[in-house]
Amino acid sequence: MITLAIVTRASFGVFGLAVMGQNVARNVASRGLSVAVYNRTPSRTERMMSEHGGEGDFVPSFDIASFAASMERPRTILVMVKAGSPVDDAIGELRPHLSPDDIVIDGGNSHFKDTRRRSAELEGAGLRFMGTGISGGEEGALLGPSLMPGGTLEAYRQVEPIFTRIAAQVDGVPCCAYIGTDGAGHYVKMVHNGIEYADIQLIAEAYDFLRHALGLEPPEQAAAFRDWNQGDLDSYLIQITAEVLAKVDAATGKPLVDVIVDEAEQKGTGKWTSQDALDLGTPVTAITEAVFARALSAQRARRLVASRVLAGPSHGVRDSDAEGLVEAVRQALYASKVVAYAQGFEQMAAAADEYGWNLNLGAIATIWRGGCIIRARFLNRIKEAFVEHPDLPSLLLAPYFRDAVANAQDAWRRVVRTAVEIGVPTPAFSSALAYYDGYRRERTPANLVQGLRDYFGAHTYRRLDREGSFHTRWAQDGSEVEA
Repeated sequence: MITLAIVTRASFGVFGLAVMGQNVARNVASRGLSVAVYNRTPSRTERMMSEHGGEGDFVPSFDIASFAASMERPRTILVMVKAGSPVDDAIGELRPHLSPDDIVIDGGNSHFKDTRRRSAELEGAGLRFMGTGISGGEEGALLGPSLMPGGTLEAYRQVEPIFTRIAAQVDGVPCCAYIGTDGAGHYVKMVHNGIEYADIQLIAEAYDFLRHALGLEPPEQAAAFRDWNQGDLDSYLIQITAEVLAKVDAATGKPLVDVIVDEAEQKGTGKWTSQDALDLGTPVTAITEAVFARALSAQRARRLVASRVLAGPSHGVRDSDAEGLVEAVRQALYASKVVAYAQGFEQMAAAADEYGWNLNLGAIATIWRGGCIIRARFLNRIKEAFVEHPDLPSLLLAPYFRDAVANAQDAWRRVVRTAVEIGVPTPAFSSALAYYDGYRRERTPANLVQGLRDYFGAHTYRRLDREGSFHTRWAQDGSEVEA
């Protein structure tokens, strides 16, 4: 009698075992699922199995053929490698070993246009491809991220049971929802990261203002941020700001923040958000100013020279003007944050129209409530606003946010005015306020802009009092003609 060996096949695969990929694999395994794992560098697979192999049912492979053979069909493979050509390389390695209806999931920060291209290529070959945004960093990947899956609805239905189990949970609701076809998931993750840029920049400006306007040292500011985190600013980023400001450097005894070099790095998603917003004609000014602020911070050598040459204001905040400024900064931070989120959601609505996606903005706010970097209490308010008014053109028009910003605007203007007077740059605060003032204007000076364009380039203009396009013969007889 011949006994056949029964081979247990994995129900999920992870290609790429850097920290994020490794932690997602551990997360999936912790839910009682068998996980196939593979990395191009065998030593990384060996190290993972040595350190974490006892945490769950892992099936390690050291060549791509064995990896593909170790999974149930249709296969579900999460690719966790750097964005760009490494994703194409990984897909190229996998394709000869895949079968029809297998699903390849790109869980990195890929550009959404690359995801659209890959989706068309693989779907055309009988395979299925999903571009999925994963937010929450290393901790989120392990304990429960916010997941933004894009691809066909049929593909999502196959991975939904796994995704909703490994995602963060808020009030019993998974922080995972189907976003839309092809690049929709990566687009929403891109905008998430753009909002994150703005949120972080606003916090940094609040810190800078409190330091230079009022002389508050990091430990004092840590206490203020902890207090703010108990109210409407309650969020992950405010929480960790308090922790960073409270940290003392073991080597010097100084606040750690004071020994960190003032150059902010970036991986490109904020820039992509601004670039696509320009293509869409959507003014995401707070996000773009945050991107520019990081670029300016990178010019540290130039700034050191300029600091010894360029003059600034001759005085700081007078004692008589200091009362209530800490509270004013809190209100300005909240109002500016509302604008940044309003701009991000407006961009997603514009992208849905441009790229043919049916984005559910209320659902997106719901899945951002936990797991992700920008998780915050007021995302519940955003969710409620879009549930009540699915076609809301701007969060600023929702009654709660309309009133919150109106109530904060005097403090907001005071902070921006004071910052200008004492020479503390607040580009995100200022641009958010300028956007708010521009958005609430019935009439802007764009009429003059269009008049000038018509003068030098015959670009025409439209009139308030009748239909049609017109051109004035400015340099000839001054007459107006219908274009």
